[in-house]
Amino acid sequence: MEHGSVFLIPSVVFLASAVLAVVISHRLGLGSVAGYLLAGIAIGPFGLKLIDKVQDVRTFAELGVVFLLFVIGLELEPKRLWHMRVRLLSLGLSQVAGSIALIAGVAWLAGIDLRIGVLAGMALALSSTALALQPLTERGALKNKGGQAVFAILLFQDIAVIPMLALLPLLGAAGTGASFSWGGLGFAGAVIVATLIGGHFLARPVFRHIARTREREIFTAFALLLVLGIAWGFESAGLSMALGTFLAGVLLAESEYRHEIEAAVEPFKGLLLGLFFIAVGMGVDFGLLFERPLVILGLIVGLFVLKGVVLFAIARFAKLPLSERPLFILLLAQGGEFAFVLLTLGVQRDVVPFATAQAMTLAVALSMLSTPFLLVFHDRVLAPRFAGEAPRPAHEVPEAAKVIIAGLGRVGQVVARLLHASGYEPIILDDDPDHVEQLRRFGFRVFYGDATRLDLLESAGAAKADFLIIALNDPGATTHLASSAAKHFPNLRIIARARDMRHMFELRDIGVEIIERETFQSALALGRATLAAVGADADRAARAIKSFAEHDAVVLTKLYAVHQSDPDAHLSVSNELRDQFALTLREDEAVIAAKSGDVGEKSAQS
Repeated sequence: MEHGSVFLIPSVVFLASAVLAVVISHRLGLGSVAGYLLAGIAIGPFGLKLIDKVQDVRTFAELGVVFLLFVIGLELEPKRLWHMRVRLLSLGLSQVAGSIALIAGVAWLAGIDLRIGVLAGMALALSSTALALQPLTERGALKNKGGQAVFAILLFQDIAVIPMLALLPLLGAAGTGASFSWGGLGFAGAVIVATLIGGHFLARPVFRHIARTREREIFTAFALLLVLGIAWGFESAGLSMALGTFLAGVLLAESEYRHEIEAAVEPFKGLLLGLFFIAVGMGVDFGLLFERPLVILGLIVGLFVLKGVVLFAIARFAKLPLSERPLFILLLAQGGEFAFVLLTLGVQRDVVPFATAQAMTLAVALSMLSTPFLLVFHDRVLAPRFAGEAPRPAHEVPEAAKVIIAGLGRVGQVVARLLHASGYEPIILDDDPDHVEQLRRFGFRVFYGDATRLDLLESAGAAKADFLIIALNDPGATTHLASSAAKHFPNLRIIARARDMRHMFELRDIGVEIIERETFQSALALGRATLAAVGADADRAARAIKSFAEHDAVVLTKLYAVHQSDPDAHLSVSNELRDQFALTLREDEAVIAAKSGDVGEKSAQS
């Protein structure tokens, strides 16, 4: 039991501090990231000292960024990434190269060794992917021009880490720098190629075979294995773990299992990302801050000012809207997690003195810590002021209705084909991998997964969709999904397939607006064909079917009125309405017969 407590006690401390700090942080309007950072400070070496091995925690916590980039990759299809190539190179290269040049130039003018200035420029030019993308996601700003520019720059920074790490030996002191290794370069290339080939050709068949077992925990296990395996391979090759998993996510973005993978990975991503922010808070060395307050403060101010100048120039060059520029600058002006890696390696290779690296590490950590509070200042002060200056669009173009179809059986396939032929592109969810694979060959946007799961429905975009069509074969699953969707997505209009009249009433009680009994229309068509064949009178059959459909609508209305208030009256009302319909048919027959007699008499007289 003593061995178990080694892992158990820190886990309890992390979870308890995270829950408490985030709840308090949200109450104060600071957001979850600020809560995690404050929790790290509270339990770290300079707080209550509940956890003292900061480096071990930080190494594990970096997996949060890895999972974050993987999920982002899942949402970014290769075609979209290719369309971003110009923005990626122009904005990303401008930011990284501009920041390195400006920081190194200022350091050189201040009399600092140029090698140290270049390393400082490389370390400080990078921004925190997690700290930037989390607020963008919470604000729904990833789709606007400023959010896409932030994402492009962050992605380029992750790529730029590779040449930065390769450049470190050249900056090292004479005799200590490692020589260039063709073997290392070849291994790195092999890892990248293996990721591209495996993600495109191997991962999808494996997911397909696992999906056929219908064992959700194995599906989740393989998704985690894929992410962690790629992260381990890239780290072994001296590459960015986050970049590797991002590439894997992009390769799986067009997969039919995309939403199921995202739903499986999402909980781990959230917890590990929170752990990452806690580790950053734990790493704040307040002892050094009290010893050299002016130096640390000067580094932080210099970091924000120098990077802010570069980012302001990029925002003007990219013609970002005025209302989006403050958030663009604030999210990228702080330091990033890769600075810790570069500075640590810089000390090992004698590029930078330990004391200088320690001061820069603290400045980066404090800049990251200050970002959530700067975002509060942005939301409450800057955003309202710049909102009035935002250009208004000339006219609003309404978007086509967004539709999600749950179920790809006989009913769902017909609905999907009809919508597709009419110019709408629904997202279809089904838990049969063979159905999914078959329909994807015809160009449908079909994804594997159990549509009754709330996390999968949310991943498929239910919060932004207009309609949810439930075409499931199981009445219980249909009712459960309708109830869950109505509760969590009140703006989503639900169209459902009902098994029978009682099931139809259950769905109406939930609030489903449009309901179709699955066999009613086919039964009417079959009845019409039978009457026409037996009586040899197609017109008579058509009239009978029309009368029955009208009668059925009356029956539904009256029975639904009594099914909750007086269940015992259901049978008597049904019998009464049945007798009434029979009487109506007899009266119709009499009228038709009378008219036929009149016609016959007139024919005889003529």
